[in-house]
Amino acid sequence: MSDHTPSSPPRRIFIDKQNPKAFHALVQVSEAVRATASEAGLDRTTVELINIRVSQLNGCAYCLDIHTRAALRAGESPQRLGLLSAWRDTGLFTLSERAALALAESTTDPANATAQTSAYEAARQVLTEDQISAAIWVAVTINAFNRVSIMSKHPVPPPHDK
Repeated sequence: MSDHTPSSPPRRIFIDKQNPKAFHALVQVSEAVRATASEAGLDRTTVELINIRVSQLNGCAYCLDIHTRAALRAGESPQRLGLLSAWRDTGLFTLSERAALALAESTTDPANATAQTSAYEAARQVLTEDQISAAIWVAVTINAFNRVSIMSKHPVPPPHDK
């Protein structure tokens, strides 16, 4: 028996709730990655820029909401957040941030070998090996969370300030 009518889409399973042990393991990975990024010297705003850019590429509204608010709390500016999807076309991002964003994009689209090679070469010029590894881990992790939220159709909550 179906739980939807022909005019409404089927209800999605919130896979994080359906399999909480698996989701908890993903959260633990995320916590380890955040610590790894910090130890490598990637500041919280760079981590959140990666989270937001990957979520933009994947079209994950839920994660965009969470990480935009986190970036603002970490001190990121609304101007830079508004321009993040066009980061290559502005001088508002540092060389390190640009390298991390390029790595994040190539991690999200690994089939583009040319972009991946270019991103890696640029990153080697301004990031340490630990920072390169951490930036890739941040991108891998947010890609996983994006898939969880997209496949579950997690709703974006209403604004907290209203």
